Amino acid sequence: MDSLLAAAARALAAGDVLTALGNVALRTDPPALALRGVAMAQLGELERARELLRLAWRGFGADEVLARARCVVAEAEVALALRDLAGSSAALRAAATALEARADPHNALQAWLILARRWLLLGRRQEATEALAKLQGRALTPALAAMAALTDAALAAHALQMEQATAALNDASAAAQASGIGALQAEVAQARQQLARPAARRTDGGAERLLDLAAVQELLASPCCVIDGCRRGVWAGGRWRSLARRPLPFALLRALGEAWPGGVDRDHLIAQVFRLRDADDAHRARLRVDIGRARALVQGLLRIEATATGYRLQAAPGQEVAVLAPPIDGEQAAVAALLADGAAWSTSALALALGTSQRTVQRALVALEDSGQARAHGRGRTQRWLAAPLAGFTTILLLPGSLPGD
Repeated sequence: MDSLLAAAARALAAGDVLTALGNVALRTDPPALALRGVAMAQLGELERARELLRLAWRGFGADEVLARARCVVAEAEVALALRDLAGSSAALRAAATALEARADPHNALQAWLILARRWLLLGRRQEATEALAKLQGRALTPALAAMAALTDAALAAHALQMEQATAALNDASAAAQASGIGALQAEVAQARQQLARPAARRTDGGAERLLDLAAVQELLASPCCVIDGCRRGVWAGGRWRSLARRPLPFALLRALGEAWPGGVDRDHLIAQVFRLRDADDAHRARLRVDIGRARALVQGLLRIEATATGYRLQAAPGQEVAVLAPPIDGEQAAVAALLADGAAWSTSALALALGTSQRTVQRALVALEDSGQARAHGRGRTQRWLAAPLAGFTTILLLPGSLPGD
């Protein structure tokens, strides 16, 4: 490496981006292009950064495996910042393996951390945990240690392991302070605030109250039978019954759960669940059919009893019934949860993270835009969607794979 490249690399490591660019701005050799790409990424010019890193990768020869692997890792980090989640992770895994084999442990560990964060966004908690395990017991720089601890805290929070999440945040805070990076310290502080915010609404006996993640963990571990509107299923005695693909039976159970220990009139159920103002015999027959389906789905957990005027839930003796509702309602809630991280998302990335179609995501985005909760910039393939974090709430429970038992 010549003196200008060495000076640019030292400036980038110290956070002096403008000095680094001044040393390599007019050069087009692959090492200079790679450094320019990293500098542009630090300035927030992510699309230009990715273009420069790809040019650098092409410029390096096939025998320059180490340099190419570093370009792959840098581009993967830019893609993560752009929320470009499409494509395979094979190239990044291969780069991590190549870096480890060629005695570049720092960049190899960075690659595994990027993989863990990417899989976390996709709701693939097992793969994220396995990738993060590559960093355990290794010597990490303070910045890398802080990001690894933040990722560990996010994984624990998604699994409602709050003691582990709090301990990981304490580790992240200490590492961020040691790094001296203000933005990293602010990210740790924001994560800590998010864990303390209300995450769900509990309804039982007609009363409603807000719960943070620790209270949600306590509720799900209790003997209480919980009709979970965040993940659309039923918890009872540590057992989980998913109703995510059965919206009508779940809507009936939620309506009955909100009225427990009382019952709900048939016509009221028809109006609330089927959204029909005037019920007739055909609608009541349809209600009986769906009540039968709901009974079969929660057999062994709950009973649905017929009353003179409607239906009511009957739990085991001494067992309470509670409804856990998301902090925000509506079909667009999960999209809002992903947008709440403040990053710019493409429609395709949102669909990939949620495991749904782009058309469904587009409908939700239009609804969020109409209500002022989301905004778009760019057009066509460059269009990205943004939203400010929801003040006062955390939407962790609405994210993919966010509860134990999934």
